[in-house]
Amino acid sequence: MSNTTQIFVVKTSPKTVLEDYSKLMHLAQYEKVYDKNSNNILKLNLSWSKFFPSCSSPPWQVEGVLKTMIEDGYDPRKIFTAENETVVTNIERGIKGNRWGSIIEKYGVWFVPLTRIPFVPYESLRSKFLRFKNKELHVLDKQVFPKGFFIPGFYMGKSIIHLPTMKTHGHTTITSAMKNAFGGLLTKRRHYSHQFMSEVLVDLLIVQKQIHPNILAIVDGTVCGDGSGPRTMIPRIKNYLLAGYDQVAVDVVVSRMLGFDPLKLPAIKLAHDEGLGCGDFDQLEIIGEDVSSINWNFKVKRSLVIWGDQMVRKGSLKFLNPLMRNKIFMTFPILASLVYHDMFWYPTIGKKRIKEFNKTKWGKKFLSYPEKAK
Repeated sequence: MSNTTQIFVVKTSPKTVLEDYSKLMHLAQYEKVYDKNSNNILKLNLSWSKFFPSCSSPPWQVEGVLKTMIEDGYDPRKIFTAENETVVTNIERGIKGNRWGSIIEKYGVWFVPLTRIPFVPYESLRSKFLRFKNKELHVLDKQVFPKGFFIPGFYMGKSIIHLPTMKTHGHTTITSAMKNAFGGLLTKRRHYSHQFMSEVLVDLLIVQKQIHPNILAIVDGTVCGDGSGPRTMIPRIKNYLLAGYDQVAVDVVVSRMLGFDPLKLPAIKLAHDEGLGCGDFDQLEIIGEDVSSINWNFKVKRSLVIWGDQMVRKGSLKFLNPLMRNKIFMTFPILASLVYHDMFWYPTIGKKRIKEFNKTKWGKKFLSYPEKAK
C-alpha cells in the first residue's frame, strides 16, 4: 500500500470525535502499516504545561487514537505514549494540565518521559539506520550541536504516530507533523535550533526516516490556533481531523487550510526539493472531505518572547547570539518566557479566552475529562 501522496480528512464534532478518529485511522488503513506485534510510539504534543485550546494534544485526540488501537487488537503493553519537555515546560504538570493521565491509565498503555531515558550519539546508530544511511544532515550535527548530536535510543526501530494540532507558530509560520518531531528527537535544551529552524525540521525528517519503520501523523484540527502560536493564540473551532504518512504532505494541507502557501514555507520547500515528501498540493490525493477550497486566513504573529528570540538569533541584537550557549545568560530569556507566558499572559488574556472556550461544546468536552488519573 502506497500512501506517500495521500492525505485523509474527516469532519468531526464533540459528540462523534472518538468515532471519527476511528473512521480516520481506518480510512488511512493504518492496520496494514502498523504491526500489532511490534512496539509503537505515540508522540504527544506538549507546547505548554498549562491547558490552552489548540496548544497541545487535546484529550480526545489521545483517547481517539488509543481507543481505536486497543479496540483493533493492539497490545497496550506495546504502545508507548511519549513526550519530552523544554526549559519552559514540565511533563508532570503537562500531563495534568492537558488531562492525559486518566486516558493513559484507562487504556493501560505506557507513558515514556523522554527526559528520563538515555539519549545516545546519533552517529552510534548509523549501522542500524533503515534508510539514508549515508545522507548528511544540514545543521543538527554541525552547527546546532557541534559537541555531539544525541537522540533517544528508545526510538530506534520503532514505528511512530505523531499527534500534533493545527496552529500557527512564530518561528515556522505553521506547526504540525514535521515540527512534532522537534519535541521528541532533540534534548531538553533544543532552543539552540531556533536559528536554523527550517533546516532543523528537514534534518529531523531525515533522522525519522532513518530510524522509524513507519511514520504517521494524526492531526487534530477540532480547535485550531490563530495568531502568535504556539501558545498565545486565538482558538478557532474548525472541526477537522487529518492523517497522512507523508509528513511534508500533511503540513502542505495544514498550511493551505490555515491560509499559507506551502511552498513559500522554507521547511516544506527544502524537504520537497530534496525528495523527502510532496510539497505540492496539486500532486496530493485527498481522501475523504474535500478541503481544496478551504482558506481560513490565519495570521501568524510573533509573541514578545519569540520576537526577542529572533532579534538575538537573526536581528539587530545578533551580537548577543554567542551568549545563547551560556547557561548563566540563558537563565534570563527562560525566566522572561516564564514571567510573560505563565505569570502575565495566561492569568489575564489566556484565562479570558479559556473562559469563553469553556462555554463551547469543545470546552465542555475538555472539562468532562478528569484532571488526574485515579
